[in-house]
Amino acid sequence: MSMSRLALMAKVTVQAILAPVAFAACALVVRDNRVLLVRHSYVRGWLLPGGGVGRAEPPADAILREMKEEIGLVRSAPPEFVGIFSRNTGWVTNVIALYRIDDAEFNFRPNFEISEVQFVDPLAPPDGTPPSVRRRLSEFARLQPQSARW
Repeated sequence: MSMSRLALMAKVTVQAILAPVAFAACALVVRDNRVLLVRHSYVRGWLLPGGGVGRAEPPADAILREMKEEIGLVRSAPPEFVGIFSRNTGWVTNVIALYRIDDAEFNFRPNFEISEVQFVDPLAPPDGTPPSVRRRLSEFARLQPQSARW
């Protein structure tokens, strides 16, 4: 197991002990009806960009901060709130605020956290896209109603 994966597991474990509910923000970054997915260096699969919301940080601010850190966001339209979701992962509950971001301009360079990005057709996500992200893409394409579960 890589050091970055061990470090992430340790961080998640400590966070779970201190605060069994983790708050995150994710984004549907949309360009020409395609949605941006990212490949993390420490987790398999293609995911929506996003990350943790800091203590007392508004989630809309958190998603913009995460986008700057992860993909080099330069500018975008203001985040548009899509919904709030919950996910149980072991003994931790995640609450995830999802935003849509249009007109995003970014300067992506592979980094410690994100190794690759791509805009995808929401109807044909790449192999390795988890069911949770496939649901969000299907909801985005209006093929199914929005679920409260991530």
